[in-house]
Amino acid sequence: MSDVQAWIKETVTSNPVVLFMKGTAQFPQCGFSGRAIQLLKTSGAENIVTINVLEDPVVRQGIKDYSNWPTIPQLYVNGEFVGGSDIMNEMFESGELQTLLKA
Repeated sequence: MSDVQAWIKETVTSNPVVLFMKGTAQFPQCGFSGRAIQLLKTSGAENIVTINVLEDPVVRQGIKDYSNWPTIPQLYVNGEFVGGSDIMNEMFESGELQTLLKA
């Protein structure tokens, strides 16, 4: 396991809610990342850890390799990969996202 993979694993397993995104929670730099933050906040998520993948190309590629998922944003809850903004949106509409975040 590379250093970046070890760091990603440590980050997602030691924080309850982690969002790898483009930009920051305050200033998302793509619509999908902005939507993901909005969904998390609307769902009552607290202590969201956000990682701006635009700051480090190694992390940006590393998270795609880690999850075997090609797009950003990526949401992790309790160490488990949940999905990107489309999946988050579907889960939000069904109430599943809110349930997952309260668990």
